[in-house]
Amino acid sequence: MAAHDSDEVLMRQALQEAQAAGEAGEVPVGCVVVCQGRIIARAHNLTERLNDVTAHAEMQAITAAAGYLGGKYLDECTLYVTVEPCPMCASAMYWAHLHRLVYGTGDPKRGYSQFEGLLHPATEVASGVLADEAAGLMKAFFRQKRD
Repeated sequence: MAAHDSDEVLMRQALQEAQAAGEAGEVPVGCVVVCQGRIIARAHNLTERLNDVTAHAEMQAITAAAGYLGGKYLDECTLYVTVEPCPMCASAMYWAHLHRLVYGTGDPKRGYSQFEGLLHPATEVASGVLADEAAGLMKAFFRQKRD
């Protein structure tokens, strides 16, 4: 399977997490962490449920992955997330020495790419993977909130 195909398969797993978040009344962002071809963590936003502004999908997934691995570094891991990470989450990825970040839709207002140097210099980035599906979940969620 080509890397692009693999990225899409794994992003679909993150989209399932995002769907679960939306159904629970959370902003629909989902995430999976993969190490050596295996999903080792799954998460979605829990900010409402936990009443915690730091409970983003990525933060939950980084914590779960580190727990699974028994160490704080994710230097052999890829994190798949449906929406471009915010600066807080990108900084956490920096400290975790994340090997690779793959995200779906960009976030021109709150995404990390508005700032320089938030990701570890060794972190590889792929963006736009199933971006339309990820953006569609976000648009539908906020449309429903407005109605």
